[in-house]
Amino acid sequence: MDLTHYLGEYIRLLSSRDNVALMRQLKERVAAVRDAGGKILLAGNGASASIASHLATDFSKQGGVRAMAFNDANLITALGNDCGYENWIAKALDLYADPKDMVILISSSGKSPNVINAARRAKEMGLYVATFTGFAADNPLGALADINFWADSRSYNIVECVHMIWLTGVVDLLIGTSEYGVQG
Repeated sequence: MDLTHYLGEYIRLLSSRDNVALMRQLKERVAAVRDAGGKILLAGNGASASIASHLATDFSKQGGVRAMAFNDANLITALGNDCGYENWIAKALDLYADPKDMVILISSSGKSPNVINAARRAKEMGLYVATFTGFAADNPLGALADINFWADSRSYNIVECVHMIWLTGVVDLLIGTSEYGVQG
């Protein structure tokens, strides 16, 4: 593997003017949700669930907007068992979403049935949907979004890391700086 090319892929994806504009747009939406008293609901599978969890904490603790990630094992297994794994996130939205909320869904492939069904349910509920996808530009999850961040790569690690950087960048935009002390 050519490490210079590998690291160059991060630079290529992160320096796109389109993605910078999308980050600013998402920051404004998150601020509007916060100011309206809403919250951010985040979900994904595998590493994307870990990203959702990390960002729920950062949005809440540092960004001052209530946020929660759907990744509790009991929630996943109970709703997966009762409603089918492909529907558990959509059902979690039924249980936890309020009209002023927004949803952030993360899927490297943009093809995960449970995440796609959650986007459909969120749209039915009238919620704003932001998605973070990769692989093919015409993935089904991105097509359902109000705003889609697409990483033009087929490498899981690159896509997931770029999603994390974009999302933490939105938190920093919300705060107004990338250097700050953590709040206790």
